[in-house]
Amino acid sequence: MATVRQNLGAFGEQVVAKQCACPRCKQLQTLKRLPPNFKCADLICDFCGFLAQVKTSTTTDVKTLPRTILGAAWGPQKARMDAAIYFPLYLVRTTADLGHYAIYYLSADLQPPELFLTRNPLKETAKRAGWTGFNYNIEAVRDRFVRIA
Repeated sequence: MATVRQNLGAFGEQVVAKQCACPRCKQLQTLKRLPPNFKCADLICDFCGFLAQVKTSTTTDVKTLPRTILGAAWGPQKARMDAAIYFPLYLVRTTADLGHYAIYYLSADLQPPELFLTRNPLKETAKRAGWTGFNYNIEAVRDRFVRIA
């Protein structure tokens, strides 16, 4: 059974896949969801192979961007950054009832290292002790996002 947060993420991925053309090849209806837990990417274009990350958050005003948003595991993200591999980011802002939403896009070439803020490792008493995640520092790139829907 999926959690509320997993359902919210799935909603964002579905909205982007349905509403957005692939930024690389410009084809419509070619963005497809990747399997859950695929590292660092949520969507793939089944025409050109474009990969992208999608993050979804609830808000009362879909016209505003948050200061930060929860990322994922820091290890895989850091390894890709060290290899100079960045994935474009879609940010979906939606109301709690999913009735209104906005889609924002940040190209990979506009992502500085300051976008990624390492979180503290989980405590020894945690289920996944020592695991380290990161947050997206949206404040660092607020002016680089483009609203596309």
